[in-house]
Amino acid sequence: MLKLTNINKVFNEGTPDEKVALGDINLHLAPGDFVTIIGSNGAGKSTMMNMISGALTPDFGTVHIDGKNVTADAEYKRARHIGRVFQDPMAGTAPSMTIEENLALAYNRTKPRTLGFGVNKKKKDIYRTALEMLSLNLENRLNAKVGLLSGGERQALSLLMATFTQPSILLLDEHTAALDPSRAELITNITKQLVEKDSLTTLMVTHNMQQALDLGNRLIMMDKGQIILEVGPEDKPNLTIPDLMAAFEKIRGEKMNSDRALLG
Repeated sequence: MLKLTNINKVFNEGTPDEKVALGDINLHLAPGDFVTIIGSNGAGKSTMMNMISGALTPDFGTVHIDGKNVTADAEYKRARHIGRVFQDPMAGTAPSMTIEENLALAYNRTKPRTLGFGVNKKKKDIYRTALEMLSLNLENRLNAKVGLLSGGERQALSLLMATFTQPSILLLDEHTAALDPSRAELITNITKQLVEKDSLTTLMVTHNMQQALDLGNRLIMMDKGQIILEVGPEDKPNLTIPDLMAAFEKIRGEKMNSDRALLG
């Protein structure tokens, strides 16, 4: 479903500020894989996500989604196949529009443009049924402006919108990091529910090591633009945070220096 082959990206090449953001990244996701990504700040996690979404173009290497080479495709062309939720709850929704209008945008994202109504009775029933999964009573607030929702409610709506059309790839970029612990737990549980319901192929960046261990069937660790550790479905269920710290120290010859990664 996703194949990254020899992806390289250098910023400010040839200057004193040159930085190798990604170096020879190779990653394959089979349909239904849920891969969590950990690593300290500057490891290249978000850069890799931007490479997949089309926000960035690799210096060389290829990106395949669902068997198609999309390396040269612009971000808006890939959006038909990708759902993405960002760290900022404000980033995935339109605040001046209502809940049902936001859902209409998401629902019609992959459909041909017509002059028909974006919201009708049939679609409202679809939206209400989908919102009931969140257990936030949003199904009874379809006409509420999204800008009036709490951060947790808005992030839950963003997550639902990103998964509405069952995208080929779901990208979760630290999507619980800006929330308080109770809301982060809520969004984590909703994430697990939505991904499992449709067996969505998912890539999730997180600084929270325990979250990375609790979710998904695979885990990768990144550092300095490289994937330095991959853990498969056989070993991940028994993995612990001390195991991850020990693995990093063994590979890099130094201790991981990231309190946020430990305590997130």
